[in-house]
Amino acid sequence: MSNVATAARRETDRAIATVWRLEQALLIAGLTRMVRDISLAEELAQEALMAALRTWPETGVPRNPGAWLMQAGKRKAIDYFRHRKMASGKLETLGRDMEDEVPDTETALHDQLDDDVGDDLLRLIFTSCHPVLPPESRVALTLRLIGGLSTEEIARAFLANDTTIGQRIVRAKRTIAEAGVPFEVPRGEEREERVSSVLGVLYLIFNEGYSATAGEDWMRPQLCEEAMRMGRILVTLIPDESEVHGLLALMELQHSRSKARTNAKGEPVLLPDQNRALWDQLMIRRGLAGLNRAQQMGGIAGPYTLQAAIAACHARARKAEDTDWGQIAALYGLLNQVTPSPVIELNRAVAVSMAQGPEAALPIVDGLRKAAVLESYHLLYGVRGDILRKLGRHEEANDEFRKAAGLTRNAREKAFLLNRAEAGV
Repeated sequence: MSNVATAARRETDRAIATVWRLEQALLIAGLTRMVRDISLAEELAQEALMAALRTWPETGVPRNPGAWLMQAGKRKAIDYFRHRKMASGKLETLGRDMEDEVPDTETALHDQLDDDVGDDLLRLIFTSCHPVLPPESRVALTLRLIGGLSTEEIARAFLANDTTIGQRIVRAKRTIAEAGVPFEVPRGEEREERVSSVLGVLYLIFNEGYSATAGEDWMRPQLCEEAMRMGRILVTLIPDESEVHGLLALMELQHSRSKARTNAKGEPVLLPDQNRALWDQLMIRRGLAGLNRAQQMGGIAGPYTLQAAIAACHARARKAEDTDWGQIAALYGLLNQVTPSPVIELNRAVAVSMAQGPEAALPIVDGLRKAAVLESYHLLYGVRGDILRKLGRHEEANDEFRKAAGLTRNAREKAFLLNRAEAGV
């Protein structure tokens, strides 16, 4: 193969990879609507990809590659049902859809598919985040189907075994099938709960990327970026939900600080010490605009919108000393009324410490030491150590930092906390 041919093949392979990344979720969603089986739809999508890998290097990438893949997937579905001699009604329906198609009418096919493509993707999102699945399965299945991550990529992101993640995804799809979960967009009273489940999954993914629970890295940016990408998809699919805008705003405002959150060695840099010139101002502007939309839609008291409002207080402060900690403490107080949680109250204590002094915050933190849910929560001890340090109670502070270091599973965080304890002052 000549150098020119080799370069052309590499270019085509890159194009196929890009198209697959963009179209995979839409393809699986459309095929799931047709065959009503996520596992089968995923297999058919893979077969369509293999057809592209065989064909496009010779013919070039088609004008509408997504429509080409969908057509290939539908043909594979027909072949499957014909081979299995199943569901003559399904075969007839699929055949009618395609009987007028000819190879050079990709644009017409693409327009036809557009009628349902948004609804199909939304159905797939709601299905992968269905409450019938445990949270960890919703996360894995969503990253697989909507995010397009491989099993190996998901396992690496969560420091899990490939086999464990693979089995989790297989069980999730089996559970959906056995439970008879309909491939539909929920309506009526069920919709609010289901939207909340979807947002919860995206927030779990983002948080694991923003502050990794275990491993050598303080952050895993790929997970943050995947969560934001899926959040942007969701905003286009259900733009009438204020909390969807609120969550996307929260993620963008938080992620805007990512380049400043670690130093050159990968060690954590606390918010007051960050170089704010490294904050992504474009992402901040987008986050503030999203927050404004959420608030204008009446979602001012939504939990994600409230958290976005807190993040906005930080984003608007050009210098650490400009931060309106009083406003942040008040917003945490409101958030704790909307979704009561000792973790939220701990965050409020941090804000109170900054706004009113450590003397005002220590009783709040000490009250939280009685909460069983925080007994093994390393940040409780880290916050208490910081407050005690500010009060000049250095030995007690060092003990708290060591307790926190013993509880975290993140190597960077452990080293950071031990360094604080060893600093002594």
